Amino acid sequence: MALQEVVVQTVTGLGYDLVELERSAGGLLRITIDHPWTLGAEPVFVTVEDCEKVTRQLQFVLEAEEVEYRRLEVSSPGIDRPLRHQADFERFAGEVIDITLKAPMGAAAGGQVSALRKKFRGALEKGEAPGHWQIVWRDEAPTKPGQRISQKRAVPPSQVLGFALEELREARLAPLVDFKGRSARSV
Repeated sequence: MALQEVVVQTVTGLGYDLVELERSAGGLLRITIDHPWTLGAEPVFVTVEDCEKVTRQLQFVLEAEEVEYRRLEVSSPGIDRPLRHQADFERFAGEVIDITLKAPMGAAAGGQVSALRKKFRGALEKGEAPGHWQIVWRDEAPTKPGQRISQKRAVPPSQVLGFALEELREARLAPLVDFKGRSARSV
């Protein structure tokens, strides 16, 4: 059996989803797991015990399948979880994500953004066509910590970028963290 098949079968058999499988130099085998998702369910986070359970089972299975590796690392996807499949985008609709396109915007940008731009951060929304998505963002000038923002300051218009999954090089949840009770800035 191929490594991918062995890992998928083992991880799903234990009741988890395989998010990522990476084989690195030096014999490192890195596996990222998550709990399966159902619409409307409360989010369940991966714990250390979950990672330990999967690690123990994978060590046994990989040894039986005679897979060569030096170190096995099982972890949760973290706050910047990669989005790869249609189900991932459906699960995280409404969240702020970072995307990188395979090709720059070019003439399609129409002067709204740089024609060479590939990276965007915005709120993920379902597109009008099936299988298409869009992100919505505002290009606001950065403010310094403690700087007061004028009430008269004009709010920049929202911008929308539609895309299909085939056009993406990478998509991840944006790692927005609330430090010291400050709420995250809206996009």
